[in-house]
Amino acid sequence: MTAPASTDPAAGASRTASNGRPATIHDVAALSGVAASTVSRALSTPGRVNFRTRARIEAAAAQLKYVPNAQAKALSSGRTKAVAVLVADITNPFYFDIIRGTQLQLKAAGYTQLLVDTEESDEVEVNTVEQLRQTADGVILTASRLSDEALAVVAEKMPLVTINRDVAGVPSVVLDTPTATNQALDHLISLGHARVAYLGGPEASSSNIRRWAALSEAAKTRGVEVLRLGPFAPRTYSGAAAADALVHSGATAGIAFNDLVAIGMLQRLRERGVRVPEDMSIVGCDDIFGADFCSPPLTTVTAPVEQAGRVAVTMLLSRLAAGQGNLPRNQTVLPTYLTVRGSTGPAPAAR
Repeated sequence: MTAPASTDPAAGASRTASNGRPATIHDVAALSGVAASTVSRALSTPGRVNFRTRARIEAAAAQLKYVPNAQAKALSSGRTKAVAVLVADITNPFYFDIIRGTQLQLKAAGYTQLLVDTEESDEVEVNTVEQLRQTADGVILTASRLSDEALAVVAEKMPLVTINRDVAGVPSVVLDTPTATNQALDHLISLGHARVAYLGGPEASSSNIRRWAALSEAAKTRGVEVLRLGPFAPRTYSGAAAADALVHSGATAGIAFNDLVAIGMLQRLRERGVRVPEDMSIVGCDDIFGADFCSPPLTTVTAPVEQAGRVAVTMLLSRLAAGQGNLPRNQTVLPTYLTVRGSTGPAPAAR
């Protein structure tokens, strides 16, 4: 004879814990003898439920090994505890330290990092931000390719902080690479170079625009000639075209947009029989991993990249908590400096 089915909701809830199906909030409610809404309040805002009821709910949740649904928590609290980090090119080693910095800072604050590669595309960037409005509390944009106007519009839609963009009203962390780029120019002038070329990066890059503006102004005050060549994609394969353009320009030294281009230039110049630094001096930017392993080791602009990621997270989280009396910063400028290695030397005419 078959035993009658139990009508005890607690017994039913207990069975769900052993049949392999993950426990739900309704299972916890049945086992603890309260409504599902009470379980939700007890687990998300414990202060709204009396101690005895909360203890019974917590015991039931522990017994059933209940794990709260992240989306449900987001709906009840308005927060996802996730922050999206958008990078222009995830294969570029420059972003490795930024990603490490944001990841460590977010983890310490109890947040999850969502990483997105925007492929150097403003269209991908703006579409991604629109999609993230429901799944992330905020966004960190690194080297954004959006126009100033588009970036300002995005900033009105959700909390964000940019790295290496300076737009009025948009919180930002800026690496002061133009100052160190001018240090590179002074370094080359001290070695006798009077004709220097700047191998530019993407035209939409704010860093590229700021560095060229600083270099062209510095050239006027120092009485030397600085040429602008490019633009070149910020990748190693662009170094061949950049090196050919540099040789054809008649300059005796080149300052590349980033280390990837500079490393590609070293390879191409070696193929052409142009000696570095005896015949040509090369300067990079970013001091990525491997810049000191080149042949010769690369003179480059060094920046506190991981710190930039950490500071961006701190600024974003302070904006998310702005209603708690915090006064979030709107901009942080981090200093950079020139690291001199073997890829720069006296100009050929000075030897």
